[in-house]
Amino acid sequence: MKSFRDRRDPRRNMGTVPILHRLEQGLSFAPRPRPADASVLLALTDEADPKILLTRRSTRLKSHAGEVSFPGGKRDAADTSNIVVALREAQEETGLDPFSVRLLGELPSQRARSGIRVKPIVGIIPPAPILIAQPDEIDRLFFVRLSELMYRRPEPYSVTFNGRELQVPSFQVENEVVWGLTGRILVAMFERGLGHRIDWPLLMRQRRFGF
Repeated sequence: MKSFRDRRDPRRNMGTVPILHRLEQGLSFAPRPRPADASVLLALTDEADPKILLTRRSTRLKSHAGEVSFPGGKRDAADTSNIVVALREAQEETGLDPFSVRLLGELPSQRARSGIRVKPIVGIIPPAPILIAQPDEIDRLFFVRLSELMYRRPEPYSVTFNGRELQVPSFQVENEVVWGLTGRILVAMFERGLGHRIDWPLLMRQRRFGF
C-alpha cells in the first residue's frame, strides 16, 4: 500500500526509471496508421533530464501566428506516412537532421482549431543539435525540460474566440505561453507515455486560482 506521502507527491511515484526509458516502454506505433492531415514532432533530447524542442511561429503567418508549437505541418502529396510528414517539416522549419531522430512512438491524433487532424510523433534527438529557424515560419526555437513541465501547475491564459474572452489552461515557461493544441499534446504524452495525469480542462475558471 502506498503511503500518504507517496500519494501527495507525484514525483515520488515516478520511481528511478529514466524518463526516456519509460516513454520508450509506454509508446508505440499503430500497425496500420491512418494518414493524418498534419503531423508534429515531439523531439526530446537524449539526456537523463530530457528537454523538448518548441518553436514560436512567425507573427507573419496567416494561422496560429505567434503561438508556441512543435515542429511540424501539413501533409504533402508525396509524403508516405505521418512519420515522414513530421520529420520533413521539422527539417524544413528547424534544420533538424531527420537521420538523427530515434523514433519512440506516436500519440492519439488531436483536432486543431481549424478542424484538421494532427498526429504527434515522439522521438529522441542529440542533446545539443545544431538548429536554424526558418525565418518565414519560425521566430524562435527553444527547449524546456520535461520535468519542469510535468510538475508545473497549469495557469489560466486569456484568449479571444468568436468575440468572447475565454480562460484556457496553459504552461507559462521561457517567457512563452504553451496552450491549445500544443498543451493538449504535451499532456497526452505525459499521461500515455509516463502515466502522469495533468488536469487540463477545456476552459478554466478564474476563481479556482483566487483571481
